[in-house]
Amino acid sequence: MGTDDGTDLPKISAPARRALLGAGYRRLDQLAGVQESELLKLHGMGPKAMTILRAALEERDLSFRDG
Repeated sequence: MGTDDGTDLPKISAPARRALLGAGYRRLDQLAGVQESELLKLHGMGPKAMTILRAALEERDLSFRDG
């Protein structure tokens, strides 16, 4: 996973990637425990990116925080 930007984030749209990086998220494990609703507030995050992130977290036996 990840790209040349030093992250291990899965392949998501450029706006979604910029939104996560701008909010300080560089690693997938940092998203574990974050509420999906909080990430959706970031400009550039959408349902498709959230689906990809959710699946990537599940592959590592991690998940977003409920609520």
